[in-house]
Amino acid sequence: MNSLLVRAAALLFPDAEGHHGVLPPLLVLLTFVTGLVDAVSYLGLDRVFVANMTGNVVFLGFALAGDVQLSATASLLAVGAFVVGAWVGGRLSPRVAEPHRLFALLVAAHAVLVAAALVLDLAAGAGHVLIVLLALGMGLQNAVVGKLAVPDLNTTVLTRTLTGLAADRFGPASVRRFVSVAAMFAGALVGGLLQLRHGTAAALAPAIALLAVVALAATLSGRTRS
Repeated sequence: MNSLLVRAAALLFPDAEGHHGVLPPLLVLLTFVTGLVDAVSYLGLDRVFVANMTGNVVFLGFALAGDVQLSATASLLAVGAFVVGAWVGGRLSPRVAEPHRLFALLVAAHAVLVAAALVLDLAAGAGHVLIVLLALGMGLQNAVVGKLAVPDLNTTVLTRTLTGLAADRFGPASVRRFVSVAAMFAGALVGGLLQLRHGTAAALAPAIALLAVVALAATLSGRTRS
């Protein structure tokens, strides 16, 4: 147990001069944010995910098959906006040479999109527009996290993480995977409680705060390393 805690601490509080610097704990925070935002989109916006695109493709099939509880329009909007966000992130990558700067820029853009969704929810509650804004942000996040390629911390998809956790021998990768799963679960739990008890704005507010913290930390880290 002590060994597990030591390895978890090494993941969450790494040597800033190491290969990935401060990115691992920041990616854990983004994984928590994913749980928050997907709780909002699934529980409050037409039973759709804005981060889990595998789920949306399956939901689209179910909706077209006749499930009246699912919306084909919402699933298509989420997938389309996510792809656009990922495309934009991919096009920006060659133009921003420093990875920490790119990471900070796209996470900050994600925070702005989530903030716009919160304001829109308070003003009008236009569900489909919220889906587009949130999925755009998740597409940006996925694009930059994919470029960074920090092992076992992709912030949105847990299928391979759980497979590796079960199939591989215990080691440092197992700790990273466990922390990633725990962060997603915690985000979904907190987001679900806030969404069901207090509404969309209450669930999005901590997501915005965490995204702002991640963007600021990445910016400061980039200046330190340069």
